[in-house]
Amino acid sequence: MALTGTQVDLFEACMPRLKAIAYRLLGSASDAEDAVQETFLRWQAADVGRIEVPEAWLTKVLTNLCLNELTSARARRETYVGQWLPEPLLAGDPLLGPADTAEQRESVSFAVLTLMERLSPDERVVYVLREAFAYPHRKIAEILDITESASQQLFHRAKKHIAAGRTRTEVDESAARRIVEEFLTAATSGRTEPLVRLLTADAVAIGDGGGKVPARTKPFAGAAAVATFMRSLFVPNQAARRLLGGSAEVYVSSANGLPALVVLVRGRVIGVMCLEITEDGIAAFRNQANPDKLERATRQWAATDHGEPVLRIG
Repeated sequence: MALTGTQVDLFEACMPRLKAIAYRLLGSASDAEDAVQETFLRWQAADVGRIEVPEAWLTKVLTNLCLNELTSARARRETYVGQWLPEPLLAGDPLLGPADTAEQRESVSFAVLTLMERLSPDERVVYVLREAFAYPHRKIAEILDITESASQQLFHRAKKHIAAGRTRTEVDESAARRIVEEFLTAATSGRTEPLVRLLTADAVAIGDGGGKVPARTKPFAGAAAVATFMRSLFVPNQAARRLLGGSAEVYVSSANGLPALVVLVRGRVIGVMCLEITEDGIAAFRNQANPDKLERATRQWAATDHGEPVLRIG
């Protein structure tokens, strides 16, 4: 069925929110884009004139598509090589969505997106719609075809699971930048002691290579182990150059709302490392190195100016 210009405009007005919801639900920008495109096709095929609340209809269709994808994704995760991390979104990416509150910023962080993998699909939907987009439980219940009390129960369970594994990362932006720079100085010093002092005692380092590039299948845990790994990763040498596939440039940036190191080789993003910084120090490094999950980051990086790199490796 052909859409009128007004009906197309209505969908396009909803599209940024739909994409932001889909990314939080799926942890993949490409899958989120596909889900929104399929939602548009459903909108195009529907008798739009009979839809009383288009925004609610579109959100319900998108959510159901994402629920189906989440079920399939769970099966894929069982055979995924190594640690799974989300696809990173660099600063300014429209898929990041609203960032007015601490809850909205945290809902798109690597830490919370990874923790959401522990939730059931319904818990994940309720958590995202309520925490990041402030949907009332009445509307969430209508979207999921459940009762309002069931929506509230799902939300409380999801909040409990997320809180149990979450480290608060609300720190001053200038302080976070300073800590990142101190980390790079320590990492390139060739000594572990300065690094250890910057980390929390229970710091972790997680890498996602997706079986495409070398990455440890288990996280490094504890300040000493993480410091030793980071020292080997950032000290410029020929071995590092061979591992990276060439001389690499490291930039300080932001990804998924957190301080990040973006690593490029010959203009291609080969790694996005998000740092979780707390008042006690750096609590986690989450490094996305799977090339399949860095294509969007490479395109976005090429379209903006970032100045000079803070470090060259190799």
